[in-house]
Amino acid sequence: MKHLIKLITGLVATFALLAGCAVIDHSAPTGADKSAAWVLLPFTNATETPFAGQRAEAVTENLLRSLGVINVQRYPSALQRDNLFETGQPGDDAKSLEWAKAQGARYAVSGTVDEWRYKVGVDGEPAVGVALQIVEVDSGRVLWSGVGGKSGWSRESLAGVAQELIKSLLEPALK
Repeated sequence: MKHLIKLITGLVATFALLAGCAVIDHSAPTGADKSAAWVLLPFTNATETPFAGQRAEAVTENLLRSLGVINVQRYPSALQRDNLFETGQPGDDAKSLEWAKAQGARYAVSGTVDEWRYKVGVDGEPAVGVALQIVEVDSGRVLWSGVGGKSGWSRESLAGVAQELIKSLLEPALK
């Protein structure tokens, strides 16, 4: 009987730890120069949550600065389309890269948000999914890409879970 109780306790503990898990995949570090000029391009919002792309952009911009990227400029909202759900549109990449070149940027960060919500249910856990890439502006070559998803505990904030996920994606990219 004691063995069964230990087994059940172990399984419950394992499931509890997995409840706030993240799944992250990314390419090798970029070796990018943190002191160079960087731009943050509009994120595509592939969710049903209004402004999810813009929220992820704001988190990413602040995390880039906290991780040592000194000179970060954000794509002006005046140049973006006025649409709640999709700030970055397919086909806007060339336009935004031209803008980045005109700013003298060496690197551009772009992304797609594919989940940004509280899950439906009793606990309403926050869930975030993003894909990021770092592009060399002059060549248009993707230097680094990463994708991840993370869910949190019922009392965690969506912004906190997003910050943890995006930071865990960006940290290895900037080493």
